[in-house]
Amino acid sequence: MSRIVVVSNRVAPIAEGKASSGGLAVAVLAALRKSGGIWFGWSGNVTESPSAQPTISESGKLTSATVDLTQRDYEEYYNGFANSTLWPLFHYRLDLTEFSRRTYAGYHRVNSLFASRLAPMLREDDMVWVHDYHLIPFGEQLRQMGHRQRMGFYLHTPWPVPEILVALPNHETLVRSLCAYDVVGFQTERDRAAFISYLLQEAGAEIREDGLVSAYGRTIRVQAFPISIETPDIEKLAAAVAASRQAERLRDSLKDRDLIIGVDRLDYSKGLPQRFQAFNDLLEHYPDNRGGVIFMQVAPPTRTEVPEYTDIRRELETLAGHINGLFAEFDWVPIRYLNRSFARRTLLGFYRSARIGLVTPLRDGMNLVAKEYVAAQDPEDPGVLVLSRFAGAAPELSGGALIVNPYDVEGVAESLQRGLTMPLDERRERHQAMMSVLRECDIGHWRERFVDALSSAPYSG
Repeated sequence: MSRIVVVSNRVAPIAEGKASSGGLAVAVLAALRKSGGIWFGWSGNVTESPSAQPTISESGKLTSATVDLTQRDYEEYYNGFANSTLWPLFHYRLDLTEFSRRTYAGYHRVNSLFASRLAPMLREDDMVWVHDYHLIPFGEQLRQMGHRQRMGFYLHTPWPVPEILVALPNHETLVRSLCAYDVVGFQTERDRAAFISYLLQEAGAEIREDGLVSAYGRTIRVQAFPISIETPDIEKLAAAVAASRQAERLRDSLKDRDLIIGVDRLDYSKGLPQRFQAFNDLLEHYPDNRGGVIFMQVAPPTRTEVPEYTDIRRELETLAGHINGLFAEFDWVPIRYLNRSFARRTLLGFYRSARIGLVTPLRDGMNLVAKEYVAAQDPEDPGVLVLSRFAGAAPELSGGALIVNPYDVEGVAESLQRGLTMPLDERRERHQAMMSVLRECDIGHWRERFVDALSSAPYSG
């Protein structure tokens, strides 16, 4: 069996027994342990000079290899082109997208650095699996060094339609880089179709009868691989932590009130201001909920050095203060806005206590919070998922979730009211429909589908 070499911006701990950050790390580590392999990426450290050699850590058949970045590389590659250009562009926020030849050069420079540090570690029959928008040129850099291993790329964010993508001055170079891979995977059919549409319109691509795509002198497989969660583990853990101290504290504080919960990184793609406004509309237009419903938004800060993230934090603090000031009573505050992170097991206990999971991104690659909320529910008395149509999870969970347009704040408020008053039989039926999807298509299923597709790619070594 060929080794798998995983390349991502950050690397999870590989030692047995160490906590991982979530389902993706679980899936990647399972693939690596099955075949043996390397997980390569940035160490998270910013130093005065770039790493001459990767820092190596080994655990059984697994190797972790990380490199440091200089401050200049961090600013141009990570804060710059990756998160100030590609992230907003891929989330359809052209108004926030910064175009700079300097950061674009830094993005390619760091990808080239990463490729040069990994290259000596590769074997001829390795399969290289590259993750996310930070590392789009990585495979092309390896190809230019003469490496012909099977290479796959998986994008965790949305992929924009051609009309958005072509606003990027370097769009053709970026897409050409993706065509250096043998398999290019997306979260949804919508993302896959947007990529194919670009290739047809801008590159004169040919779609072959076997479904492969020929473009820029390469033939590649382009496919949707919806990522998921470790469903059975979450079901068991959520049931176990329902009686935890934190979950009991939360339920005691609710005093039999219904809880609406949102859990998101503090990011402009998550639709948080619109979500706060929808809750305001719920209280305004359905006054029976006043005093009886609490909305708790968990929003840990991220990318605090980027001005747009500071702006949205201020906006949410203002909105929360305004809504609480307008509706609060001496014994009830409608919004609990928590600008901090919680352990995953704690969040699962919170999910299980919530009557509604409110997941309303303006654009999202998948949104695993939606799936975790569903899996964490008590099947005898499940809550209701209110889910944005622009979340990647929407096509899979449409049989049970209340699908909303996050820009329609009055419509979201109506769905919140429907969820709060939904009969138990309907809640159970909807929950069962979503759980059947999550059990059949869990994180292991996602991993195996991608690895199988990469394994069947033509090997030209």
